[in-house]
Amino acid sequence: MKGIILAAGMGSRLYPASLPISKILLPVYDKPMIYYPITTLLLAGIRDILIITNPKDIDNFKKVLGDGSQIGVNFSYEIQYEPKGIADSFLIAEDFIQNSPVALVLGDNIFHGFGFSSMLKEVSKRDNGATVFGYQVMDPERFGVVEFDKSGNAVSIEEKPKNPKSNYAVTGLYFYDNHVVEYAKSLKPSKRGELEITDLNKIYLEKNKLKVEILGRGFAWLDTGTFESLLQAANFVHSMEINTGMKISAIEEVAYRMGYISKERLLTLSDKYAQNGYGKYLKRIANQV
Repeated sequence: MKGIILAAGMGSRLYPASLPISKILLPVYDKPMIYYPITTLLLAGIRDILIITNPKDIDNFKKVLGDGSQIGVNFSYEIQYEPKGIADSFLIAEDFIQNSPVALVLGDNIFHGFGFSSMLKEVSKRDNGATVFGYQVMDPERFGVVEFDKSGNAVSIEEKPKNPKSNYAVTGLYFYDNHVVEYAKSLKPSKRGELEITDLNKIYLEKNKLKVEILGRGFAWLDTGTFESLLQAANFVHSMEINTGMKISAIEEVAYRMGYISKERLLTLSDKYAQNGYGKYLKRIANQV
């Protein structure tokens, strides 16, 4: 399975902070925002990752992440020249995807919870249909909303409905089989001129091939698209790290624990941050028995 991170937006809701650099590279506490969606894909066992960004920011992403070889994965890059919607990612990524199933995560979405890796690995084994992740919210009318049965099969999916049929929002994480490019090509732009991810999911729904995984109690889903939510996310990460002594989404640690890099490589990577707590943390993880 391959993975895509959509990080192409201009981040205008975070102006002026995101004027000089993509919002997906802004810090969420002690690491760039993009480390969090990268971790989501790594935990699913995905090592071949395409980052879709815009012309202004692509060099910055390459500077921060390189080709991924330092953590035992492969990063490649494509440009979305115009904001044509989330589903446009699959048209941009057609050559990258080829005949593989693919996962897409939005660059400003943070997921954290016990058992998340096991859930992701199980979902990644599905080679037929699509899977979305539902999260219970107080104001579902602000989101894409999914209704599902007791077996986790989607019954309906609506974008920002006035009368929501459930309280479960569709998060910015999606898994698809290798028909996704074919289906994305059949989409028509919405009234706002974009290829909507909800319309793509409806194709799978109509074929009875849309599954829903619920992120229940103990899970956190954070969308860092506003100043308030960005601060909330930073405070959440800080609190969890202080309380547990473990970092959230340190990609070097994740790669090490997934077996993608050796202890020696982790120690080498820690030297880059030797002057701060991040580097000391990586060294501590490498030296644990």
